[in-house]
Amino acid sequence: MVDRLANSEANSKRIAVVESCFGAAGQPLAIPGRVLIGEGVLTKLCRKKPKARQFFLFNDILVYGNIVIQKKKYNKQHIIPLESVTIDTVPDEGDLRNGWLIKTPTKSFAVYAATATEKSEWMNHIGKCVGDLLQKSGKAPTGEHAAVWVPDSEAAVCMRCQKVKFTPVSRRHHCRKCGLVVCGPCSEKKYLLPSQSSKPVRVCEYCYVQLTSGSLAPRSDSMSRLGSKFNSNNLSDDEDEDDSSD
Repeated sequence: MVDRLANSEANSKRIAVVESCFGAAGQPLAIPGRVLIGEGVLTKLCRKKPKARQFFLFNDILVYGNIVIQKKKYNKQHIIPLESVTIDTVPDEGDLRNGWLIKTPTKSFAVYAATATEKSEWMNHIGKCVGDLLQKSGKAPTGEHAAVWVPDSEAAVCMRCQKVKFTPVSRRHHCRKCGLVVCGPCSEKKYLLPSQSSKPVRVCEYCYVQLTSGSLAPRSDSMSRLGSKFNSNNLSDDEDEDDSSD
């Protein structure tokens, strides 16, 4: 089906509509062989609270953005090459259900569909696109991915020292290696993680020791380890100075 649609007029028109919805600030999306597989609204778990985002699945990339006017205007376009994506299901708990992790070497996050059927369709289509891309390129699946950040609401105190209580003065930070919510004193070090940034990024003391000693830090599926008890009533307005909340 993808091969049949690749150069069709209908596919070209659909992609043109997506481009127009993002406006001049979005990157061009039409290239030879690219097919728009599907689209929909998913709830993305951001560091402060879950937010609705518009997602577009192509046969080689996943695109998402903020909803300004539904079906008409989106901004803050993000483009994720599917070749680097791995996905894992997230157990249902509380109000957030039908979720899965989208993991890449640069950024990883959780998304939630409205129904179990939607979740199944999204995961199946993403998995099929990733599999087809890897088969064509002969590459192996990505072995390393960025940590999934634990939401601010999961930590009233530093998740490393377990002592510092977060306040408007004592701000929350995130370790870029493990994704835990940590205090300033526990995350004073920076380390170069080339897949995430061209400059050194904030890491916690524990991960810094692991990285500098040559030891491999534990696999950073922070959400899987901590569960997904997300209480949106206890959200922080603090942000790391060098990272957006999305």
